[in-house]
Amino acid sequence: MNRAMLNDFSRSLLREGLSENTIESYMWTARYFTAHYKRIDEETLFAYKGYLMEHFAPQTVNLRLQGVNKLLTFLGRSDLKMRTIKIQEPAFLDNVISDSDYRFLKRRLKRDGNLSGYFIVWYLATTGARVSELIDFKVESVEDGFVDLYAKGNKLRRIFIPKHLHSETFAWVESREVGGDYLFVNKHGNRYTRKAISQMMRGFARKYDLDPKVMHPHSFRHFFAQKFMDKSGNIDMLANLLDHESIDTTRKYLRQRSTEQQAAVNRLVTW
Repeated sequence: MNRAMLNDFSRSLLREGLSENTIESYMWTARYFTAHYKRIDEETLFAYKGYLMEHFAPQTVNLRLQGVNKLLTFLGRSDLKMRTIKIQEPAFLDNVISDSDYRFLKRRLKRDGNLSGYFIVWYLATTGARVSELIDFKVESVEDGFVDLYAKGNKLRRIFIPKHLHSETFAWVESREVGGDYLFVNKHGNRYTRKAISQMMRGFARKYDLDPKVMHPHSFRHFFAQKFMDKSGNIDMLANLLDHESIDTTRKYLRQRSTEQQAAVNRLVTW
């Protein structure tokens, strides 16, 4: 597959409205596959799938397979599309920051004067936003009480900002030295990147001696989901708030953490 065809494939993905990260992943897969496998037939496709299953985690295997399937569709060979592998999810959800650590982190960030970090953590935990969505929040959205973003396929995604955040947010925005339209900006007034926020979280883990496994932006989205389920029990509304296409994706938030299961066993199993 020559460079011109790869460029055409990239443009076809853009026309589908896929995210930048998804396109980058699919293009990497297309370049790797076409560089290492000279034919596109059932034999080479299964060889590639076997290689993936031997060397990568199931989630990565499925992501690569999705990329190859997109390529096959582009080439008019949908008949060769491969099935993704089934991922057995655990009966517990552990990559979530605890309520006590969340409150501790907020308190320390505020006390240390790290208000950017304080509000990033607070907004991630109370809106359920993905970090890629959070960096698009604008100051004017706080007054509206919601953020409207457009995802792939020009689909509208509305993220609500709880009322109790508004006044403290406005006071912070008024007091900071940098301006701009975006809510989360660095000391130079530039909008934070996803990478910068992820690095920020790792820094918090080191500084405040928190579990690095839960100190990542998506952990706070999980936290929001679990807290919302605890208080409302409304899984359909939660699925809409999290922008899940399937409610089965949302059901994982019905599961308890393994530490909670261990505590329950210790308390109840006395025979």
